[in-house]
Amino acid sequence: MKIQKIVSTPISGQKPGTSGLRKKTRIFMQPGYLENFIQSVFNAIGGAENKTFVVGGDGRFFNQQAIQVILKMAAANGAAKVIVGQSGILSTPAVSHLIRLNETNGGLILSASHNPGGIDEDFGVKFNGENGGPASESVTEEIYRNTKNIREYLIVEANDADLGRLGVQQLGEMIVEIIDPVSDYLQLMRTLFDFDCIRALFASGFTMRFDAMHAVTGPYARAILEQELGAEGGTVLNGEPLADFGGGHPDPNPVWAKPLVDLMMGDDAPDFGAASDGDGDRNMIVGRGIYVTPSDSLAVLAANAHLAPAYAGGLSGVARSMPTSAACDRVAEKLGFPCFETPTGWKFFGNLLDAGQVTLCGEESAGTGSSHVREKDGLWAVLLWLNILARRQQSVADIVDQHWREFGRNYYSRHDYEAVPVEAANRLMDNVIKTLPDLPSRISGELAVSKADEFSYQDPVDGSISRHQGIRILFEGGARAVLRLSGTGTEGATVRLYMEQYIASDEVRDVSAAQVLRPVRSAVLELAEFQLCLGRTEADVIT
Repeated sequence: MKIQKIVSTPISGQKPGTSGLRKKTRIFMQPGYLENFIQSVFNAIGGAENKTFVVGGDGRFFNQQAIQVILKMAAANGAAKVIVGQSGILSTPAVSHLIRLNETNGGLILSASHNPGGIDEDFGVKFNGENGGPASESVTEEIYRNTKNIREYLIVEANDADLGRLGVQQLGEMIVEIIDPVSDYLQLMRTLFDFDCIRALFASGFTMRFDAMHAVTGPYARAILEQELGAEGGTVLNGEPLADFGGGHPDPNPVWAKPLVDLMMGDDAPDFGAASDGDGDRNMIVGRGIYVTPSDSLAVLAANAHLAPAYAGGLSGVARSMPTSAACDRVAEKLGFPCFETPTGWKFFGNLLDAGQVTLCGEESAGTGSSHVREKDGLWAVLLWLNILARRQQSVADIVDQHWREFGRNYYSRHDYEAVPVEAANRLMDNVIKTLPDLPSRISGELAVSKADEFSYQDPVDGSISRHQGIRILFEGGARAVLRLSGTGTEGATVRLYMEQYIASDEVRDVSAAQVLRPVRSAVLELAEFQLCLGRTEADVIT
């Protein structure tokens, strides 16, 4: 089998972020673009010689073609074996589990997460390391350095692998093993949760709807919820993974999963609703008549995780990303375990999980996970909720209400300003950073600023320092706002504004988050000069 050395041009300036490299699909389809990035990954980890990898994706457009390229390049670079999900399908948490289960040298995940799919939409690739989690910052930097200097890549001339046929195939000297994408993940879930208890819940007449959004979790949810746990047929909605996600936006929030939310707010709502995203690492939880914010969901799970067998001994600690509300902090304080505030990015949780300092972790962008893998895991979060519901025999609304009565409530909202010109977004952030020393002396509307800073994080495990992780503004009276730029989009920049207001347990009242947070929003829009810098004050997406 002939190995080709293809002369190549560097991918100038294409720096992968914490979620890998994301661009428009047509960019990845350019001759040499995907190949340059994959070769840069192999170069950055000291080569692929005699190594084993896991490869799979969320089924979006170009998924299978990209996998064929990766397999041929892995063979040319001397890899011993690649494990691939049948038809190229593997959820992100499933990849993490397979890396750990098979003790491989890492894995390549093909996804743009919750971004739309299709030839005119988004595609992405990221590398996960030996612990199953996103590549470390040093590896990411080395990949970036290689993309700027690459001059050639290696690929074999060979027929495509048969991704639909389970079993072992040969690609030159390299073994390609095509596996059922669900079976190993299902076996892991059996060890974590009380499936008998959840089966009994469904057998009692309990109803739910899970919206897979035509993304990767459809096969997983059908196998686990309907076949393993006995949920009625039709529980899983939009369960067939499609290359364009059915023309939808596979982001599990009240905007993009509106049909499910509308169903759950209606007169004939089932008992429980949930959804997951493109690659299966995010989740949305909805009860009859109540949407549970990701921040509240993390706090409720932290307070009740002991009801599931895997966490019956209690939690070693919990971690949240800095923009996530402090709701879980109050649980940790009351129950007596540590809570860590980290930058956005699952690799920071990975260090804490590897060191055994935390058991549960989560972020406001609908990602929740635990020590079972090194990625956020949407379906795992849904199963933990089901285990809690089965044990407590209460509704979602009652559980959340009792939680607020015990721990207080952090009213919370995130406003996304999407496709903002990069210069305008940077101007807004730079202007705020320049005024940080003066902010604590300012009063805006009803609120006085008590503290303002740019978040920096020193990792308690490896001592590394991550700076410029977002702007925090604390107001007197328990309110907080966070401003940061997101790297998950492929057009322009996304400015995210996060707001929360803590209300003590004896003062919790039945009013909307928008009403409670109105003074916070007005204050931040004024202090950060949104109208002047962005030319607008209204967000594109509010969650």
